[in-house]
Amino acid sequence: MQVSAIIPAYNEAKTIVPTLKSLRRVEEIGEIIVVDDGSRDGTPELADRIADRVLRLKENRGKGEAVWWGSRSAVYPVLALLDADLGFSAGEVKKLIPPVLKEEVDMTVAIFPENRKGKGFGLVKKMAKTGIKVFTGNCYQAPLSGQRVLRKEVFQRMQIPPRGFGLEIALSLAAFRQGYRVKEINVNMYHREKGRNLDGLLHRGRQMVAVVRELVRETVWR
Repeated sequence: MQVSAIIPAYNEAKTIVPTLKSLRRVEEIGEIIVVDDGSRDGTPELADRIADRVLRLKENRGKGEAVWWGSRSAVYPVLALLDADLGFSAGEVKKLIPPVLKEEVDMTVAIFPENRKGKGFGLVKKMAKTGIKVFTGNCYQAPLSGQRVLRKEVFQRMQIPPRGFGLEIALSLAAFRQGYRVKEINVNMYHREKGRNLDGLLHRGRQMVAVVRELVRETVWR
């Protein structure tokens, strides 16, 4: 069994090539699908050189919808969801794949090394962890990690596409709601950090809105 790698990308021309080259060296990955989310910096043209397919959204629709479209075109029953800015550390996905292929669990989630300078305040992460604990009784160490390997079925069981940065918490809630098995795994991945500057604050603000939206949606479903 092989894996379909799905990489949503928005203006990632600086990192998309090393990310894709690294994934090419992971033998379990049978196809690489890049979903360009309305980039204007040449990202899709660069991805075309390495990826098996590049899906192009005419305008920026957000990470959740980009991954949704990628999953619909995936050939294999196991998906690897990966950010475009992982660079050469993307190859660490090899640590996430075996437990799913061996059917030990239904989804693995990457835990990054403890961070580095310029990280945020942790408020969004704490809210996500608390929400998952309240609704499922489970504790997540990395509730907002975007690096996951999962059975396609887990993604398809979500009732509607998650919006924007709500993808990760929506996946976690859906997995636990449906009784799927989830395992977090330590990896040596890294990506571009959003510091405590204006750009970082805006990014975390969008994350906060997305997390709150998914938690409210979960309340309605229950």
